[in-house]
Amino acid sequence: MKRSEINAALRWAMTLLEENKIKLPPFGYWTMSEWVSGEHDIKTIKEVMLGWDITDYGKDRFVELGAVLFTLRNGSLSDASVGTPYAEKLIILKEGQRLPIHHHASKTEDIINRAGGMLAIKLYNRLEDGDVDYITDVVVDLDGMRCTVKAGEELLIKPGHSITLRPFMYHLFWAKDGYGDLICGEVSSINDDMTDNYNAEDVSRFSTVIEDEAILHPLCNEYKRVLEVHT
Repeated sequence: MKRSEINAALRWAMTLLEENKIKLPPFGYWTMSEWVSGEHDIKTIKEVMLGWDITDYGKDRFVELGAVLFTLRNGSLSDASVGTPYAEKLIILKEGQRLPIHHHASKTEDIINRAGGMLAIKLYNRLEDGDVDYITDVVVDLDGMRCTVKAGEELLIKPGHSITLRPFMYHLFWAKDGYGDLICGEVSSINDDMTDNYNAEDVSRFSTVIEDEAILHPLCNEYKRVLEVHT
């Protein structure tokens, strides 16, 4: 992605959050000068990758396949004294935009429709060889109620409603057309985006950034690279 595309997505997401009266922690608004000022202890923020996360999954089709995410809280799988014993994110999607079909091996997550449009999701079990099981029914919890759904059945998660995604459950979700842009919440066990994303599509978790304008806010996967340059 071009930095200009990332910056435009940041501005759009921040406006949508403001319109829905959703506030971020202080570091969500820091300029680059604030990040490198030395006034703040950002060790934990960097270590557990809190903050902005914008990706087109390496496909250069951001409006179709991509997301703006913001990690509010997270912890460390190797050191319980770092961060929190759980993770919380915002997932902000343009109408029609989707994430790739994927599963996690260790993370259990609740995906909550926080505001805006309609969350659509399809679920699949995982075969022993790791592939997607397009045949068998899936058992899932919707707002704490156990349900059985058909593989690939479209589920609609209304504002305020949620779905619990357990390890090895493939999921594909998007902001359904006709309902507007969408803000989702994710509350989960500790999140590790470097090792616990298993995609059924040929995608990469983070984008390669082409620097065509100044950084508005650094992304969580580039702290080491861009903050050292600006120090």
